[in-house]
Amino acid sequence: MSVETETRTRQYLSFKLEEEEFALEISRVREVLDFTRVTKVPQAPDFMKGVINLRGAVVPVVDLNRKFGIRDTEKTVNTRIIIGEVDIDGDQTVLGVLADSVHEVMELEPEHIEPAPKIGARMNTDFLKGMGKRDEEFVMILDIDRIFSADEMALVSTAGEPQDLGNSMQTAG
Repeated sequence: MSVETETRTRQYLSFKLEEEEFALEISRVREVLDFTRVTKVPQAPDFMKGVINLRGAVVPVVDLNRKFGIRDTEKTVNTRIIIGEVDIDGDQTVLGVLADSVHEVMELEPEHIEPAPKIGARMNTDFLKGMGKRDEEFVMILDIDRIFSADEMALVSTAGEPQDLGNSMQTAG
């Protein structure tokens, strides 16, 4: 059985982290929000900014700049929260992703997408679906399901949930 190659044009939401352009498949994006107050969660991973209230639902917000080792995202008039869906082991998790700015919904033909570069054993690029070519620039197309490990997503997805303190407060004897 042969692997089918992708032959149809796909839409992507493009956004910037620092000076680099990234993109997510539009089918994985629910909405884009202006930056809002993020409630910090104690003992959360360092790339997790906290949680927001999205129409009554607790949604974890992560900082991709921080996750990728760049810096903390600074709040500006252009800072946005991209609300998307992440699939971890078959479970859909709603997640907010901080972006320095969001640009546009763009279309890329399959022939304008190159495979993600392999840069030796020490640098993991599994989170990249590919490199889109647009004009003379590259756009890094993220595989949102592979940015975070299952363990990291477990920490993030439970960060806003109430903790059962009863068991941890028990004393011996």
